[in-house]
Amino acid sequence: MHHHLALLTLALLGLAAAPGVQAGNLVVNGSFESGFDGWTRGGGNLRNPASVITYNSSATYPTGAYGEPVRPSDAPTDSPDAAGARAAYFVDDLAVNERLSQIVFLEAGSYQIGFSAYLPRNGFNNRGDATFSGSIAGMMLANFAASTAPAQSWQAFSGTTMVATPGNYAIEFVFNTNLAPSKDVVIDQVYIIPISTAAAVAEPASLALFAAGLLGLGVASRRRRRPSEA
Repeated sequence: MHHHLALLTLALLGLAAAPGVQAGNLVVNGSFESGFDGWTRGGGNLRNPASVITYNSSATYPTGAYGEPVRPSDAPTDSPDAAGARAAYFVDDLAVNERLSQIVFLEAGSYQIGFSAYLPRNGFNNRGDATFSGSIAGMMLANFAASTAPAQSWQAFSGTTMVATPGNYAIEFVFNTNLAPSKDVVIDQVYIIPISTAAAVAEPASLALFAAGLLGLGVASRRRRRPSEA
């Protein structure tokens, strides 16, 4: 009997260790619903630093994209966070390495990473160009000139990265412009998700062990009842 109870216990432990439901986003305030809480801003020559704008707003900077309503992100994404009501807006002219960054502690393992980006039409029509890059946990996901990207279209940038050593890893977005006025970039739904917690079904080996434990417990229970039935 004790053997079968031990087997059942091992099976239950195996199920507990199996992948569960998708984990939450490890990025703090990845959809900018709390402004820039959790984020660090920096850079040189900033007269109009990055701001947080409200979707579908006709307001000017800093709460809107200079009168152009920006629709919420509709790019296909693995982010567990909704686009919400707000997004981060890079708009400064003659910006020199304007940065938006965050440090996240990651355990060893595999992660899904990504974010979404958008170019407002009024900024896209400006004569000055902009360059933009986005990297997460050491992986460059985007590095483009705004003049080569589609205007008024949300684009999803994503990837999978392997972390070999537990530690602090950076999320970093860098924005540069060369004239006044120059092109703009909006970003939203920045995420890091542990892949090991993304599956909702237990591993087959764990299910088999669990079934064996239940079967063994049933057999042992019947054997104990037989003397009383005689």
